[in-house]
Amino acid sequence: MSQDHAEILAKSWVKTLLVEPGIAKLGTANPKNNQPHVTPVWFEWDGANLWISAFISTRKARDVARNPRISVLIDDHTPGKPGRAVLMEGCAELIADSTLVQKYSTSVYTKYLGSEGVQADGPASWVVDPENRMIKLTPDKIFAWGGE
Repeated sequence: MSQDHAEILAKSWVKTLLVEPGIAKLGTANPKNNQPHVTPVWFEWDGANLWISAFISTRKARDVARNPRISVLIDDHTPGKPGRAVLMEGCAELIADSTLVQKYSTSVYTKYLGSEGVQADGPASWVVDPENRMIKLTPDKIFAWGGE
């Protein structure tokens, strides 16, 4: 991790933004026609990697499989607060290993649904679905703007 990354990630508002269950925007591009694609996603930051659950049948997963360069924007524009955002860029990995997929998808779903919600029929089946993958981004670049 670069010094700049460490300084950005050490900011208290950045730490808060990365643990809140906000909606991130994932940007991918189809390598055949360079058409950008932006989609809302759930995510988890583990301190070094950003994890996003994606079924292989979705465009986001297909795009990452063919072109791993992605951008992820995590922002907050809560009324009464200054706007703030973190942008991460780099080459992602599409993880298919069922042990890792189950571990990280459970963690991501728990962040958004709570420990009881993740055990409901739908989310519990997503965790073990053979089409489920994890997009893992170890960012090459991190930018942040806004603040407390």
